[in-house]
Amino acid sequence: MKKSKIIFLSLVLLITLILSACSNPFSNTAENPDDKRADKPVIYLYPTSEQTVSVKLDYKGKLTCTYPKYNDGWKVKAKPDGTLTNIYDNKEYSYLYWEGTSNNKYDMSKGFVVKGSDTEKFLQEKLAYLGLTPKEYNEFIVYWLPILQQNKYNLITFAGEDYDKTAKLDINPKPDSILRVMMLYKPLNKPVNIEEQKLKHFDRNGFTVIEWGGTKVN
Repeated sequence: MKKSKIIFLSLVLLITLILSACSNPFSNTAENPDDKRADKPVIYLYPTSEQTVSVKLDYKGKLTCTYPKYNDGWKVKAKPDGTLTNIYDNKEYSYLYWEGTSNNKYDMSKGFVVKGSDTEKFLQEKLAYLGLTPKEYNEFIVYWLPILQQNKYNLITFAGEDYDKTAKLDINPKPDSILRVMMLYKPLNKPVNIEEQKLKHFDRNGFTVIEWGGTKVN
């Protein structure tokens, strides 16, 4: 076998192993067909001064992937600029990442019907209004834009208390302000009539925690 072919096959194997380490972002497959997957919730920590922070997630479902590894919680040294150093491996991270599946029921009686091709503009506008910084909402958009724009339309709702009950965060020391943006979306072939969701603007105060993620609802 030629050396170039061996290198190619090795690369294919490596990519396969990486993709299998976490769930595929373009799939909503779960063991239970009624389960919904929380895709790439990421948690940013912005203390007012460098300090050690512990974060625990009480998730009513099954965690499928975490980064850094969730060892009965995360424990990090956090800096005001959001830089995190994981206590367990002494490595630097930009945020805490997790994914999971649950059969929680979400309220999508209010929301927004967005044409696939209008996804970028919609997310930039709404995420900025909700309170994400350009860095945060750009990271959100880079992940979700390829998924949402392939649908003709999407019904989009930003979850509220129903998400907080499904994935409770226990953070010590307690943050002064916390914003959790969980986007629920349902692909549509044509527009539907729905009452527009009223969003609240978030103001950062003191030790701030920001989280964003998304879930496909069938």
